Amino acid sequence: MNDAESPPGVGRIVRIVQGRETGNYAVVIGVVSERFLLLADGEKRKFDRAKKKNISHVEVTPHVSNEVKRSIEETGRVTNAKLRFALSSAQEQPQLLKEGE
Repeated sequence: MNDAESPPGVGRIVRIVQGRETGNYAVVIGVVSERFLLLADGEKRKFDRAKKKNISHVEVTPHVSNEVKRSIEETGRVTNAKLRFALSSAQEQPQLLKEGE
């Protein structure tokens, strides 16, 4: 398995491309298997009610929230406020949102 096929790690910000939440961004808070991720955004999809999503239904972005990653590694949890902050600060970066999206 090479890096292109490996699932994104905890803390990675992804864009949902299939399903009801198409076009929304979320943070990977867990990897269930090679095919499935646990996603949360801190607002609609909170940490306690994470969405199990097929990896082929998300688009991986180059952004990683080190704060979320560190929090999950240390305590096994992350606050919804940290998730919202990670998404809002990543969306302020110009590479995440493309023209016309």
